[in-house]
Amino acid sequence: MKIKFWGVRGSIPCPGPNTVKYGGNTSCIELRFNDLKRQIIIDAGSGIRDLGNYMMANDLTKGPINTELFLTHTHWDHIMGFPFFTPVYIPGTKLTVYGPVSFENDTLKDIVGGQMTYRYFPIRQIELASTIDYVELKEGVVDTGNNDISITTKYLNHPILCLGYRFEYKEKVVCTVYDSEPYQNLFCTDPQDLSYDETMANEGEKAAKMANEMLTSFYKDADLVIMDAQYTEEEYLASKKGWGHNSMEHAIESSKNAGVKKLALFHHEPLYSDTKLDELSEKLCKTDASESMEIFFAREGMEIVL
Repeated sequence: MKIKFWGVRGSIPCPGPNTVKYGGNTSCIELRFNDLKRQIIIDAGSGIRDLGNYMMANDLTKGPINTELFLTHTHWDHIMGFPFFTPVYIPGTKLTVYGPVSFENDTLKDIVGGQMTYRYFPIRQIELASTIDYVELKEGVVDTGNNDISITTKYLNHPILCLGYRFEYKEKVVCTVYDSEPYQNLFCTDPQDLSYDETMANEGEKAAKMANEMLTSFYKDADLVIMDAQYTEEEYLASKKGWGHNSMEHAIESSKNAGVKKLALFHHEPLYSDTKLDELSEKLCKTDASESMEIFFAREGMEIVL
């Protein structure tokens, strides 16, 4: 299994001289299973444009493209590259798009393909030459019709319905856990507050603890976890609670507790320059001899083979 990062930023693309090292494109990850001749793409952020160009030059020469796209959720930074994914314009291309939906009557096709209407884009979805199928997912085991790879989903804590993915193949496990924030007690915990209710406060604490433990078990013992780490703990506590994103320190601590072997810190804050990420890497990614987990900030173009 080979993992390649084509986009690692969160929120909005931020190309420029200060983001060359880590990259400025939004979320897109590729999994290649060469012995199965199978490719899985996770998210269609702006990074999928370069992936599509690579596929045109290297995959199309071997025959029609047949691939799968798994969306974590439908926020724009995770789907905005779809109209620029060149293979969808090529006759013979077959694409299956999987993802969650949480908007009443809007289907996955409406949301993702809805970017391609004349009010936003010069080409309509109906005009695409490829064959695209949309499959809406919930939490659980995913049936793709091909059981060589085990795929399981888990709901994450984000303002919109969002899924984490666990891919298992030949005893190797890769998990994506973004966009996600630690679960917290939503009830008042201050006994001096007039709205305080001891029973509700205790139940809220138990519910948050249980939800966090269930999430940790989802990526337990994974060979690679790609996790939301948009903020430092200081930034998160100061003003980012409820935004649906994780802190780097929490990502590291929870992954250590889960027995993760490699942790890729992901979904970088668009305001962070290469210099800033280098400083954070120097501070957070050191591993002493007593620890077995490798920690690093994901970079565009980075490849990992498991």
